[in-house]
Amino acid sequence: MNRSGLAAAIVAATLLVGGCSGTNISPTTGPTAAAAPAAGSSLPAAEFAAAAKLPDTMLLDVRTPAEFAAGHIAGAVNIDVEAATFPQLVAELDPAKNYAVYCRSGNRSKVAMTAMGQAGFGHLFDLDGGIGAWQSAGGQLVTD
Repeated sequence: MNRSGLAAAIVAATLLVGGCSGTNISPTTGPTAAAAPAAGSSLPAAEFAAAAKLPDTMLLDVRTPAEFAAGHIAGAVNIDVEAATFPQLVAELDPAKNYAVYCRSGNRSKVAMTAMGQAGFGHLFDLDGGIGAWQSAGGQLVTD
């Protein structure tokens, strides 16, 4: 392979690994949704980020504490949907707020939204594809 071919291959690999558009999906910067999504909606990462910026919206990570510690969306609160204390912890939340719910793949967020809906929460939406989809779309994680 000649030098220009090698250089092109390196650039292509870098773009593939690092992302080609420089997209940085964030729950704190970028556009804000014009209105809250329909209750129970599953949103792609960019729409989820925009909706999570709405006033009175809490970002809720329903994965385990270990998963949360390994990396989560900035500003998220962790309440493990599989913990025995989930119903009690949810009961302490304000049902009038909007809740942007996510997990690893989207399954546990649906379980959490069902439980929260049965507890009287009506303003719920989740991240379609979970945190994996978030990262694939360019969303960053924090470990604070």
